[in-house]
Parts: sequence; structure tokens; C-alpha cells
Amino acid sequence: MLEAITPVLLTYNEEPNLARSLAPLAWARRVVVVDSGSQDETKAIAARHTNVTLVERPFDNHTAQWNFGVDQVQTDWVLSLDADYVLTEDLVRELGALTLGDGPVAYFARFRICVNGQPLRRSLYPPRAVLFHRRHCRYVPDGHTQLLQITGPSAPLAGFIHHDDRKPLARWLWAQSRYTDLEAEKLTKAKPGGLPLQDRLRQMIFIAPPLVLFYTLFVRGVILDGWPGLHYAFQRTLAELLLSLKLIELKLAGRSGGGS
Repeated sequence: MLEAITPVLLTYNEEPNLARSLAPLAWARRVVVVDSGSQDETKAIAARHTNVTLVERPFDNHTAQWNFGVDQVQTDWVLSLDADYVLTEDLVRELGALTLGDGPVAYFARFRICVNGQPLRRSLYPPRAVLFHRRHCRYVPDGHTQLLQITGPSAPLAGFIHHDDRKPLARWLWAQSRYTDLEAEKLTKAKPGGLPLQDRLRQMIFIAPPLVLFYTLFVRGVILDGWPGLHYAFQRTLAELLLSLKLIELKLAGRSGGGS
């Protein structure tokens, strides 16, 4: 069944991650990498893999970029991966054993967050639809990111994907600043009743950051993972603090919407 699947990855200056992400994809006849104009060794790393087709597209938003990548696929099934996702051997075996046809049109995978290569016992990262039939699914905007719109049944995968981002902290801070701009716009325009609980808490501004710190450290238990766990908990808390600051900025500018 692996022959019916084409992995798609989006890249922009992913030199610290791309080789590790491509290594477990040697089974794929063709891997599509959509690059947004990388200025590091990303394109050179992709070129070392004979099954990789790299196409360049200037970045405008994640939704358009993902849908462009899906449009480059010639098989029925797409495996959508961020450039810091690393497939485990168990998941690759599971993909090979799937009967792709009648039934689910999308499959959700669970993730293990890694900090400097060490997997954490738990995280806040939700399952994501990573394997889908391209004629039954399409990406739509959702705040700073995208959401896969699935027209048909879905099913979970048993195996895990490692989320192992080795880019420096400065790059993460740069990305979070951009992401929280979009997320703040989404939250200020949305009515609380139409949002999930976590977004309703974010609209309240002062609750989410301390709640995330406590929940990540003690409920999810990453305090038991030592320094990597603390790094992850503080990182998630900082992301919530940045979002709260952006929401306050919009309120001060008189742009509060449904969440005020």
C-alpha cells in the first residue's frame, strides 16, 4: 500500500530538520517538497534524495501552500508532514499494512514531542490528520494554521510521529510572533460560543498562560522529563503569553471583537 502514498513536506530554512525527516521516507516512490525560498542548505539536502521532487512557491499562507503541495501529488493518497516530523518504524509498518480503499478517507496520527531529540512522555500536541485521500479532503484556513476539511469517515493510526524541531530558539520566537498575530485576529473576531474551550480561555487573556504552565508540568507530567520537560512547558507558556499580549494590543487599539 505504500506505493499508493505520496508524502508532502513544506520547507523554509529547514536545514536542522530535513535530513532526519526524509530518512524514514525512503520507501516512497516520490516525495514532494514545497519550498518557500530557503536560503540555507534545505534545497541541497532535498537534492541528495533521489525520490524527492522539490518545487518552489513563494509563501502567502499555510492553507494555499498545503493545497498547492497536494495538487502536485499523482497518487490517490497524501501523507502531509511538517519538516520536523519524523516517522517511527512502527508507523511506517502500519502504513504498509493499511488497506486503502473503501472506508476511511483520512487517518489521524498521534505525536511525541521531542526536545533536543528526547521524546517527552506527553505533550499538548493534538492528533492530526496526516494521511488522506486527496479527492475527499482540502485544507481551509484556521487562525495561524490550516485545518483539513474531511468529507467522509476517518480513523486513528496506532503508531506515533516524532515532532523533533532542532531549529534555534530565535527562529521559534520569530515564528511565534507571526503565528500569534494571526491567532489574535481569529480570536477577536470569533464569538465565544463557536470556539472550543481552549480558545475561549485564551479570549479571557489572563487565564491561559498560568493554566498552560500548570497543566503541562503537572497534569501532563512533563516535569518528570527533566530539563527537556521544563523547556517544553516554558515554551508553551511563552507562546500563550505572546498571544495574550497581542490580544491586549488589539483591545488597546479598539479592535476587540466577539471575545470582548
